Amino acid sequence: MSTPFGLDLGNNNSVLAVARNRGIDVVVNEVSNRATPSLVGFGPKNRYLGETGKTKETSNVKNTVGNLKRIVGLDYAHPDFSTESEYFTSKLVKTDDEKIGAEVRLAGEKHTFNATQLAAMFIGKVKNTVQQETKANINDVCVAVPAWYTEEQRYTIADAARVAGLNPVRIVNDVTAAAVSYGVFKTDLPEGEEKPRIVAFVDIGHSTYTCSIMAFKKGELKVLGTAYDKHFGGRNFDRAITEHFADEFKGKYKIDIRENPKAYNRVLTASEKLKKVLSANTAAPFNLESVMNDVDVSSQLTRDELEELVKPLLERVTEPVTNALAQAKLTPEDVDFVEIIGGTTRIPTLKNSISEAFGKPLSTTLNQDEAIAKGAAFICAIHSPTLRVRPFKFEDIHPFSVSYSWDKQVEEEDHMEVFAAGSTFPSTKLITLNRTGDFTMAAQYTNIDQLPKGTGADIAKWEITGVEVPEGEESVPVKVVLRCDPSGLHIIEEAYTVHDIKVQEVVPLPADAPEDAEPEFREVTKTVKKDSLTVVAHTFALDDKTLNELIEKENAMFAKDKLVAETEDRKNTLEEYIYTLRGKLDEEYAPFASGAEKTKLKDMLAKAEEWLYDEGYDSIKAKYIAKYEELASLGNMIRGRYLAKEEEKKQALRANKEASQMADLSAKLAAQRKAEAEAKENAKE
Repeated sequence: MSTPFGLDLGNNNSVLAVARNRGIDVVVNEVSNRATPSLVGFGPKNRYLGETGKTKETSNVKNTVGNLKRIVGLDYAHPDFSTESEYFTSKLVKTDDEKIGAEVRLAGEKHTFNATQLAAMFIGKVKNTVQQETKANINDVCVAVPAWYTEEQRYTIADAARVAGLNPVRIVNDVTAAAVSYGVFKTDLPEGEEKPRIVAFVDIGHSTYTCSIMAFKKGELKVLGTAYDKHFGGRNFDRAITEHFADEFKGKYKIDIRENPKAYNRVLTASEKLKKVLSANTAAPFNLESVMNDVDVSSQLTRDELEELVKPLLERVTEPVTNALAQAKLTPEDVDFVEIIGGTTRIPTLKNSISEAFGKPLSTTLNQDEAIAKGAAFICAIHSPTLRVRPFKFEDIHPFSVSYSWDKQVEEEDHMEVFAAGSTFPSTKLITLNRTGDFTMAAQYTNIDQLPKGTGADIAKWEITGVEVPEGEESVPVKVVLRCDPSGLHIIEEAYTVHDIKVQEVVPLPADAPEDAEPEFREVTKTVKKDSLTVVAHTFALDDKTLNELIEKENAMFAKDKLVAETEDRKNTLEEYIYTLRGKLDEEYAPFASGAEKTKLKDMLAKAEEWLYDEGYDSIKAKYIAKYEELASLGNMIRGRYLAKEEEKKQALRANKEASQMADLSAKLAAQRKAEAEAKENAKE
């Protein structure tokens, strides 16, 4: 049985959660952190994923790729690329399909990986983390992504999950996932005919600001409006602080950290920590040793100075709130509660601005860092065929209207708006077309002017074949089932031809008809399904061949990483064995080895140590195992003698203890018998 897995794919850190033990648990990683850095690094032998990537980021800055979710499904020519490229330390390049890739060095060779592969590497890492922590099978995942993700980006994330060996049961908007977490565990929500509770969720993370207005009743939620600023987040504050100190250090210490990527990254990391300190304090020091050119730097920053640095950013705080309320057709007074999530909402000036925009205090019912992952895990559990979860219905909304078009074969319209902006999904629509033969359909956004800059109008295309027109007829009715699925992806679920047939049906008897009245029949015409048609989809999803190629490449890299890790582990085991055995040979093992054995073993240890730090420093797993077994053949024999003697001592000690206990028990019983005898004698007298 697969354990449902929820992934909050964050720009800076990602949170992992699973549904188990009748609840939702956040999974800690290999260093017991509840959030894993969303980083992919590349080294001389293997990849550095997650925590390892963070540890090596400063020294491996040009081969470390972050901001993964910002480049997924993004065209190299997209207007956002110039903004995003500022936050990358690795080299971004154009791939063969005009998308964005990262050029890095892995195992001494230059490689280019596209965004799908990079995201798959990280998702594969967190999947492995969950498997090791929970000791469970992990097959299904629900991935939480920003509300502004396009159809292409959602398909790309789904493909990345498949490359990582997971089945993406749902791609969900992150704030919607947090709202599910709120709705499932809140026990005081209105029921039945009561007025829904209106809750605004404000999520400001590392790179994105989203505001969603939700209506809650017990067991259900409905998204009323969603707005966002996709270039507003914690990284903007970090960059502003870093740029401030870059200017200061240039004048004060005559160093330019902008010319040194490692120095700039160190200051950026320290600036992030400083930002967090300023959330709880009005001023904080800033000190770094040997930033570059052996220069130590020292400064400080106040909260007021930070707010002045980001003043243009703060002026945009109320815009998503205003837009979300307008889409929901509500006023701030209509909102009952304002829930804040995301680490950046801890900044005091942001909290004050959001509170003023709604005219009410803010709530922190949810864990600001973990609510999205927990909601995603619950949603994944809903899709599980083996788990029973609390019933909860939720609907999201279409940000833009979507129309379908088709070949004009007869005198009828050749397009139709099917899913209007603001309508809910998942939803299904059935349309009927009169066709003279095989045809194609396409889905596109209705109003391209309303789309974010750089977003294309086309969504998908389908080839529908197998249409047979009856002899003597000009066309045949075709029913097409159009669906916006739970992940917000537009698909054609089914297409089939229909025809009319005549059937006999019973005529309803009048109310005053006698009980023995004979039923009457009439002939009616019914439209029924005739033939199912073949639907071939052309979407943003990878074709099977490309997908399988990426899966094979990822599996090969995973196997190489595993081999490198096991080799390093064997090397460390050998090194530890050499030092441990050498130390014990002159101490506790001394009485159990002859002089010749000691001389021989010490010589073997010395040669093994010399080999380990010379030609064996970068050897293969099999050689480390062979060296270990060579030493263990004699070392373990001596150790066995020592353990046998120790066991003998334990047995003797145990026997003495048991004998002492038996003696004490015998004495106690004898004393008891004596006391009983004396009592009887006294009773006779």
